[in-house]
Amino acid sequence: MAAATMSKSAAATNYHHRELGYGRPLGLRRLKKPSSLFLGFSRHAKCSTLRVEATTHQAEQNPPSSEVADGNGSPLNASKKRNSNSIKDEARRHCLSEPPTTFSAKYVPFSPYEPTDESYSLDEIVYRSKDGKLLDVQHDMDALRKFDGKYWKSLFDSRVGKTTWPYGSGVWSKKEWVLPEIDNDDIVSAFEGNSNLFWAERFGKEMLGMNDLWVKHCGISHTGSFKDLGMTVLVSQVNRLKKMNKNLLGVGCASTGDTSAALSAYCAAAGIPAIVFLPANKISIAQLVQPIANGAVVLSLDTDFDGCMRLIRDVTEQVPIYLANSLNSLRLEGQKTAAIEICQQFDWEVPDWVIVPGGNLGNIYAFYKGFVMCKELGLTNRIPRLVCAQAANANPLYLHYKAGWKNFLPVKASPTFASAIQIGDPVSIDRAVYALKNSDGIVEEATEEELMDASAQADLTGMFTCPHTGVALSALIKLREKNVIGRTDRTVVVSTAHGLKFTQSKIAYHSKEIPELQSKFANPPVDVKANLGSVMDALQSRLPSLREKGF
Repeated sequence: MAAATMSKSAAATNYHHRELGYGRPLGLRRLKKPSSLFLGFSRHAKCSTLRVEATTHQAEQNPPSSEVADGNGSPLNASKKRNSNSIKDEARRHCLSEPPTTFSAKYVPFSPYEPTDESYSLDEIVYRSKDGKLLDVQHDMDALRKFDGKYWKSLFDSRVGKTTWPYGSGVWSKKEWVLPEIDNDDIVSAFEGNSNLFWAERFGKEMLGMNDLWVKHCGISHTGSFKDLGMTVLVSQVNRLKKMNKNLLGVGCASTGDTSAALSAYCAAAGIPAIVFLPANKISIAQLVQPIANGAVVLSLDTDFDGCMRLIRDVTEQVPIYLANSLNSLRLEGQKTAAIEICQQFDWEVPDWVIVPGGNLGNIYAFYKGFVMCKELGLTNRIPRLVCAQAANANPLYLHYKAGWKNFLPVKASPTFASAIQIGDPVSIDRAVYALKNSDGIVEEATEEELMDASAQADLTGMFTCPHTGVALSALIKLREKNVIGRTDRTVVVSTAHGLKFTQSKIAYHSKEIPELQSKFANPPVDVKANLGSVMDALQSRLPSLREKGF
């Protein structure tokens, strides 16, 4: 079966390159067996531009070459060392400078129930429609549909594990669905994405009686959070705009920590100034040090995130600073690739449930958008049910859901260990409601004790989770207790950040230094005198099996 799959993919690759006018396939090497955790991934490379005349596959193609060819069909010396420019030069040789047909995308008002002709080029600096609505990136779906689902699956699978610029990125491996018109030279990427889909076997079986529970570790990324997926797209577009001589002094954002870290890193890579507004004393040290280390202008403001958001909006209206918050819909184009990646890792099968922590609420819509594109373009036949998990201390979406989606009211967010989602007036509320309504979705909340306990339980089974993942896991626990999520339902919990960003809260939990929490799963270190008797006493107290066996 694996050999047959590879043959079809290689055939599609050869066909693709002949359509582009090359004499032999480009960028191909001998196939390697994919990792078991990356189901459905194969190992070819292809060009980013496609001819829309190619709508069928031909299995009887020439076998792939084991050598890399240049733009003239001549083999490249595999031992030839790359110079500073050759990585992008190689990618450039692999693509036509003026393809006969390209894909396109544009901004349109987010107005799913009231269609409009209003639209804007992605090269315009605009964040809202004429009447103040959020914008959405709309792709030319008719052009994309001229290629069937098998073709897209083969193309996306072929790019995994490559160093060919920029397709080694989990985001840019889906370039045609993300930012199709950008030149590869303008892309700013740390090869983000392609994150681990972890089978949470022990947590699922022992804690929940589930045998098909998975955790999508989006936080295993360049700056330690899922925000990298969107920031590579946004900063790449800014890089393009600057080369078009647009008047931009830099890129700015309000942040609860992770957005500022991602923005600062990608701007530093591109040599673009970054300006970040942070709520004073409300983010972790690890989150604070990242933008500082990357050279951003960091303003610590005596307000909460919502106050920072209002100020950055005011500033970007006065000064030519590009706004990087999720009010800007470009970021969602990168974030949606995590949904596509989940399907890809399950060999293009769709899970039953996907649980996403929610604060400013752009990510739940991004996941919805990714799953819908897979369905509409024939890669899958359905979308999963979505769950948005909120901290009870910052739960405006949950309250809106419990009220039957009537009369949304912002809240004053209280401090929460899940600081990145401590948002009371989310920008993407309309997007989130639309996504949840159209996916038969659910909203659940978690108290501080519930989220910290859930995170600690997960850690005891081999994970190392952030508090936001604890919110999502707590939602899962509640939905299992109610039997809303079944024992055999394939369920994916989205982990949005790396636990190493939140060691302070973990230390406080395990040291039982949080007065309002019982810390039921605390595992504090034991101070012991440095002699054998004291050590054995301590081991016997912590390991009853030693005493039972007579040690």
